[in-house]
Amino acid sequence: MQKIQIKNWINGNFDNMKKQYTLNELCQKAASYCSISEHCIADVEKKLKNWKVSEPDRIKIIDKLIENDFINEKRYSTSFVRDKFRFNKWGKIKISMALRERKIDNNLISNALNEIDDGEYEELLGTLLKNKEKSIKYEYEYEKQGKLFRFAQSRGFENNIIEKVLRNLPLTSEDG
Repeated sequence: MQKIQIKNWINGNFDNMKKQYTLNELCQKAASYCSISEHCIADVEKKLKNWKVSEPDRIKIIDKLIENDFINEKRYSTSFVRDKFRFNKWGKIKISMALRERKIDNNLISNALNEIDDGEYEELLGTLLKNKEKSIKYEYEYEKQGKLFRFAQSRGFENNIIEKVLRNLPLTSEDG
């Protein structure tokens, strides 16, 4: 029985659980959720909705979490940008869109994105393009350039940065 309750809690499924939680207990659970990893208001609100918490209680819980610094959107946006850039190898456009989806303020997004070093940013794109170049098939040089350009766009890099990095990318002597 205990394993089912834990599994339901992890999955956010409280329908099968018998215990009703007080506002204070829900606040503690939400604080625990926030202390495991960084979360924004939208993430916590989604979790609370899954827990079937009423709208007024959600607002109270979120306000308390912000007051106690369990939720800090500046800290969240900074760590989100750093993680998506370093581990997922996303460009600024894709990172920005993901943060906007989570209803993060545009100023916080801009400040977090500005922490990415321009040299490191271009170096990452260059590495991605060199690796991708090995796996694509092409007959003509312009075809290769187009495929690499579209790949970089899908990763969320800006057109002017892509063009700059592609210009500096060494040409391969063989075709396809």
